[in-house]
Amino acid sequence: MLPEAATYEELADRFRWDVPERFNMGAACCDRWAEADPDRPALILDDEDRTISFGELRDMSNRIANLLAAQGVLHGDRVGVLLPQAVETAAGHIAIYKMGAIAVPLFVLFGPDALEHRIVDAGIGHVITNRDGAAKLRAMSKGAQEGLTIATIDGAHDALETVDLHALLAGQPADFDVIDTAAGDPALIIYTSGTTGAPKGALHAHRVLLGHLPGVEMHHEFFPQPGDVIWTPADWAWIGGLLDVLLPALFHGVPVVARRFDKFTAEDAFALMARRKVTNAFLPPTALKMMRAAYPEAPPRRLHLRTVGSGGESLGAELVDWGRRVLGVTINEFYGQTECNLVISSCAALMPPRPGVIGRPVPGHSVAILREDGTECAEGEQGLIAVRRPDPVMFLEYWNNPDATAEKFIGDWLIMGDVGVRETGGWIRFVGRDDDVITSAGYRIGPGSIEDCLIRHRAVRMAAAIGKPDPERTEIVKAYVVLAEGYALDAALEAGLKAHVRDRLAAHEYPREIEAVDELPVTTTGKIMRRVLRDRAAREG
Repeated sequence: MLPEAATYEELADRFRWDVPERFNMGAACCDRWAEADPDRPALILDDEDRTISFGELRDMSNRIANLLAAQGVLHGDRVGVLLPQAVETAAGHIAIYKMGAIAVPLFVLFGPDALEHRIVDAGIGHVITNRDGAAKLRAMSKGAQEGLTIATIDGAHDALETVDLHALLAGQPADFDVIDTAAGDPALIIYTSGTTGAPKGALHAHRVLLGHLPGVEMHHEFFPQPGDVIWTPADWAWIGGLLDVLLPALFHGVPVVARRFDKFTAEDAFALMARRKVTNAFLPPTALKMMRAAYPEAPPRRLHLRTVGSGGESLGAELVDWGRRVLGVTINEFYGQTECNLVISSCAALMPPRPGVIGRPVPGHSVAILREDGTECAEGEQGLIAVRRPDPVMFLEYWNNPDATAEKFIGDWLIMGDVGVRETGGWIRFVGRDDDVITSAGYRIGPGSIEDCLIRHRAVRMAAAIGKPDPERTEIVKAYVVLAEGYALDAALEAGLKAHVRDRLAAHEYPREIEAVDELPVTTTGKIMRRVLRDRAAREG
């Protein structure tokens, strides 16, 4: 979507949205390329050392769509995808969009409790997964499993009551009539963590893909260019992996490298980028820090990078300098959130980066710094980062949560939940969060689900979770607990509480530190004052 331009000002002045009234992002990401050039590479499966063409991706997605339709999935029904980076993940999403259903990506590290909330809240009746995912789904409560069909990509598993996805696909036709969807029709629910209560489902329309394109093209410096190959270690269940990389790249006909890392390491990342001649990468800040720690002065292999984008927190001058020295590129920072992503970006091809400044508004997005009364802050004045509606990248609503949707806005401005400053030239400096969301290793973690999980343990009477500053992960999850009578926090109980959260929620959400306290600081209305606890944790060093 971005026009050619020599300066940011020229780019912003020349940009115009091109969002048609009728649009289906499944067909746009796959079928048009399959028709024009069916052998064009779509996915490079590094684990299997094979390439999937757009023609193959179209056929698989059509078969999945036909299978889901045969199983009773209708327009608007929700279908879960609980898989790592794999061809079935991409094909599953494309199939769901094509048939006018709503995809719900589910993170493979989620435990039964986290999955159950999303399955029940979204009303999911079908899930595409593997044996590991099926085992977690079958560990949910009986009520959550009622009427749930689980299709596994690694064969049927009788003990888990699953069906064999590929065996069933063999009997389905490779042709499918794509549903004629409006650009504003619902297509996707991505759950986001909040500060209180359960995670909320951000409902997005088909247009969200088009809304992402200017931001992707900006931080990847006029993406795509001939020969581009893109990769990210970010899971495709998150908006960063799905809508910053996978779907925009397929839309542009750019091959996407897929790799299932058991555990991310700097050596594996460098080896993969060299082996697959990756030209464009989205590397979260924690990944970059791990890579810098392992190779501070030079890469272990020859790289082919043209651009690297990163978002989630400010990188700082040292990490940007390392990127130039070791990666051979200027790391372009960008900013957004699940509800409204990629609205601010830097672009080294147009403007030199400024340390501590995340960038300028991506053309097409109206970004402002507001006071709490909705008036716009003066230049240099600290306030709330906000984006004005209508905007094609903005969510439609929180699923089944109109009150939370209304609270997200001040008039026509969506409040991002972060504090920033507008500097000369429209540059936006990120100051910090205005809420209690914890940023750890690139994940945004809501404390509410952790606290709820902890107090379900017989030893815990009250709990509060906060982010404690950490040089590698930005923050670690720390929990303060008020123990039930008769319990003391020894090493065994601490290990048990950590395992309780890790096994029921997710590995990235468990508290790495737990401290027992006599009481928690609360307001007069009984709300936990997490800011007091954050200040306390920060003083601990």
